[in-house]
Amino acid sequence: MHVVDLMTTELIQVSPETGIKEAARLMSRHRVSGLPVVDPEGRLVGIITEADFLRIEVARDEDDDPEPIETVSQVMSSDVVTISPEAGISDAARIMATQDIKRLPVVGDDRRLLGIISRMDVVAVFTRPDEVVEDEIREDLLRRVMFVDPDQIDVTVSNGVVSFQGEIGTRNEARLLEELARRLDGVTRVENRLTWRLDDTGSRTTR
Repeated sequence: MHVVDLMTTELIQVSPETGIKEAARLMSRHRVSGLPVVDPEGRLVGIITEADFLRIEVARDEDDDPEPIETVSQVMSSDVVTISPEAGISDAARIMATQDIKRLPVVGDDRRLLGIISRMDVVAVFTRPDEVVEDEIREDLLRRVMFVDPDQIDVTVSNGVVSFQGEIGTRNEARLLEELARRLDGVTRVENRLTWRLDDTGSRTTR
């Protein structure tokens, strides 16, 4: 699964010239913690978040003569971490975890804003129903990728745990199926109990 499959495309966005009070009203009305800032061509130029408003309030309290803040451009962050729509969900999760950010703007090659992916969007991956995961294994992995009749392999999925039983052609096929299944969204663990007709790894170990 890729970022484009989960990102939100109906966005609340502002321009650098948007008034700071209007930006605050939009965030409050739509219950979002940040707003992307785009230029007239739709290219991402920054982001304004709750943290920016906190800094405004602190400055007002600590400075006897604070600089007037009127537009988004005066407080927005312009060094924005972004992601491509073709990136994997695991890539988005890794960036958000290491950078400690809640959302990633999704941009094209021309920096045009295409969507937003959030931490909750990533969490949603783990809610994929077991039957959907099982169908993907049977129809996509076994039938279309490995050209194996799904009826020849016993596949079960319970709470994200995939179990394989039965006999497959080669030992490498058993390993490949396990690895492909492990990478599927919604899979937490793979229990591989497959046997094989041919050990094509050169190992003396039998199973």
